[in-house]
Amino acid sequence: VALWYTIKSSEAVTVRDALNQAMDEELERDERVFLMGEEVAQYDGAYKVSRGLWKKYGDKRIIDTPISEMGFAGIAVGSAMAGLRPICEFMTFNFSMQAIDQVINSAAKTYYMSAGLQSVPIVFRGPNGASAGVAAQHSQCFAAWYAHCPGLKVVSPWNSEDARGLLKAAIRDDNPVVFLENELMYGVPFEMSEESNSKDFVIPIGKAKIERQGTHVTLVSHSRYVGHCLDAAAVLAKEGIECEVINLRTIRPMDVDTIEGSVMKTNHLVTVEGGWPQFGVGAEICAKIMEGPAFNYLDAPVTRVTGVDIPMPYAKILEDNSVPQIKDIIFSVKKTLNV
Repeated sequence: VALWYTIKSSEAVTVRDALNQAMDEELERDERVFLMGEEVAQYDGAYKVSRGLWKKYGDKRIIDTPISEMGFAGIAVGSAMAGLRPICEFMTFNFSMQAIDQVINSAAKTYYMSAGLQSVPIVFRGPNGASAGVAAQHSQCFAAWYAHCPGLKVVSPWNSEDARGLLKAAIRDDNPVVFLENELMYGVPFEMSEESNSKDFVIPIGKAKIERQGTHVTLVSHSRYVGHCLDAAAVLAKEGIECEVINLRTIRPMDVDTIEGSVMKTNHLVTVEGGWPQFGVGAEICAKIMEGPAFNYLDAPVTRVTGVDIPMPYAKILEDNSVPQIKDIIFSVKKTLNV
C-alpha cells in the first residue's frame, strides 16, 4: 500500500469516480457540454469513467463513435467552433496521434489565427503514459508533446481532487485543453474534503500545489509520479532528509513561480516524470530554472529522473526498469545532496 493515501472514511473517492462526477455535474450545468468517443455511451467507457452518463443524458449528449480518431476529433473541434463545448475522449492518448492535425492545426491555432474572434472550447481527455503490459505503441507520455504547442492548455492531474477540480475547470475554459489522465490511477481512492466535493469546486489551471513541505531538496513531478515522490520523501525523512514535493497539476501554462520559490528555499532540485528524457517536461523545468532568478540559489546541478530513452518493452521486468521507481528517486536525491 502506498504511503501517500489512507482511507479513513467513506469520503474516499477513486480518481475514476472523481472524473465521472465532474463530467456529470458539468453536463447538468451546461446543456452545450457533451461527451464523444469510442465506447463512452452504452458500454459506460473503456475504463468506466463515463459510467451511467449515457443512461442519464441519452444519445445526443453521450455519443459513441467509430474507431476513427481523426474523424470524431474533427467533429468535436467543429462543434466547439459552432458554439458547443465538447469533451473528446481518446481511449488512450497514444491514439491521439491519429488526430494530432485536428488537435494542433484546427483547435490550438484557430483563436490566434482568427485574431481572437473564434474560440475553441474543447477538452481532449483520456489515459496518458505507460500502463502495464501494453508495450511500446500504448505507452508514450504526451505531456511534453502537447505542452510544446502554443494555443493549448495541458493538464496532468494526480489525485481525485486534482481530477475533479481540474476537469471542471477544463470544461469551463474557452481554450482547447489537453487533459492527461493515468490509467493506473483510475482505481486509486483518495480522501476528498467537503470543499472539493462541492459542485462549485474548481482548481485554477496553471497553479501547482506543494503536497509536502521540506527544506533540503525540491521534488517536482506530475501525474502518477507525484505519489512516487511522496513515497520517496517518506523514506528519506527517516534518514533526516526533508523533501519538498510539488505536484505540477498543469504542464502548460507551467507554474514556474512555485518551483522557483521552493528552489530558493531548498537550494536543490530533482524533477521526476514517466516520459522520455529528451525535450521532456523536466528538461523544460531545468531551462526555466537556469534562465531565472532561482539559478543563483542552486547548490548542485538539477537532476532529472525520467523514463528510459527507448520504446517501452513488453516484458514486465524490462517495463519496470524503463519507468521511474521510488528507489531511483531516492538515489537521485542522495546524489544531488552528495550524501
